Amino acid sequence: MEEILYKSTRSHQAPIKASEAILKGLSGDGGLFVPERIPALDVDLKTLSRMSYKEVAYEVMKLYLTDFTEAELRNCIDRAYDSKFDTEEIAPLTAAAGAYYLELFHGATIAFKDMALSILPHLMITSARKNQVKDDIVILTATSGDTGKAALAGFAGVEGTKIIVFYPKHGVSPIQEKQMVTQKGYNAYVVGITGNFDDAQTGVKKLFNDEELGKEMAAAGFRFSSANSINIGRLVPQIVYYVYAYTRLLAAGKAAEDEPINVVVPTGNFGNILAAFYAKNMGLPIRKLICASNENKVLYDFFAEGTYDRNREFVLTSSPSMDILISSNLERLIYRISGDDADKTAAFMAALGREGRYEITPEMRARLGDFYGGYATEKETAAAIKRIYDDCGYVIDTHTAVAASVYESYKARSKDETKTVIASTASPFKFTRSVMNAIDGNYDALDDFALADELSRLSGVAVPAAIEEIRTAPVLHTRVCGRDEMKDVVKEFLGLS
Repeated sequence: MEEILYKSTRSHQAPIKASEAILKGLSGDGGLFVPERIPALDVDLKTLSRMSYKEVAYEVMKLYLTDFTEAELRNCIDRAYDSKFDTEEIAPLTAAAGAYYLELFHGATIAFKDMALSILPHLMITSARKNQVKDDIVILTATSGDTGKAALAGFAGVEGTKIIVFYPKHGVSPIQEKQMVTQKGYNAYVVGITGNFDDAQTGVKKLFNDEELGKEMAAAGFRFSSANSINIGRLVPQIVYYVYAYTRLLAAGKAAEDEPINVVVPTGNFGNILAAFYAKNMGLPIRKLICASNENKVLYDFFAEGTYDRNREFVLTSSPSMDILISSNLERLIYRISGDDADKTAAFMAALGREGRYEITPEMRARLGDFYGGYATEKETAAAIKRIYDDCGYVIDTHTAVAASVYESYKARSKDETKTVIASTASPFKFTRSVMNAIDGNYDALDDFALADELSRLSGVAVPAAIEEIRTAPVLHTRVCGRDEMKDVVKEFLGLS
């Protein structure tokens, strides 16, 4: 198999192996690691349709992680996709309301981040061994709600690692916060910041690039790595479930071989839809990549106008994991449509940091034909939840509802009848109040856990273990800091202050 090396989106540094890119997380120049080329699937879709999720995962990931042995990679996959998931299929495909919903929320934290963060700790520890790394790996991550808990669940108790999660104190759902602040583990730290997700993410990037802090950590036997979707070890596992979804349609006779499909993805940070873009470029027959935004519609405006502009009011919505104005993974697409031009990409990102905006060239815009951008208002999001529940009794969460609403308007506008897969990124039990208010609106007197019981009664779906576990769990993390205090908090946790 031909080796795939990884290069930075912002410089001409020598490319590195997959295991090194996973360990580093972020390039030293601030860029993101991308494969030198996107490999083509080397097993036909019909054959893949007869495979389990784990087997499909191996066939996709082996093409990217070429310095892993077969035994190493299969071991990582086996340890990731096990009884932590409440369905043997790992990512079931459910037909509802004229589309196929790819349920990515059957893992330990009932959100799609589990799909990649279940395997990242194993990829990282394997990478450390392969590169003779003796330092403890400090996972530093910012979360808009789901990544944090999924990363905590993945890394808590893993020897040779520590994990520090920053989240916006008033920018996540009560269930999301309870999941994080009750996290057990001698090596896990959770901190609320008095700011929004972009403040947390910017602060984390700043810490990664702090040379003085890096030297202090190295002297004490620590090194940073990232569990955010900027880590290539997060992106590669996400490609798998789009390939798997298509092969399930094939296996069920719902799609003919090589029949194209559309994919709709609710996204804020752009990583989940970028994985679908990579899958398309590997040979998966995807016709349209439909990017669904909430009222923080920075990505919608980018696809409509060719200008990325974060200079706008930050809106707190009922889909908080998408409340993002700096879509970090978009940088990987910018690099691709610029013709792999690191200098041009670095200039765009410098402009984003300096002025909060950049405008791509007409030539780059012409290369965005695979994408369609749409957005849903809060009212439209709630209406989608109610419509789908009333039509067929299927309950979706707020993020998935953003996608469902955007798909409905896309279909009405385009008359495109292509079979469509919608990425269902979180369980409705994670956002019970918003979901139940959308369906009925008479639940103000109930707390979030009573609402979960009511949602279970309405939907006929058992309350997930992830919710049951935190009903009475004690709060273990109460630290809150300002965005300018993040460095001090990290040093304190690591015993460096």
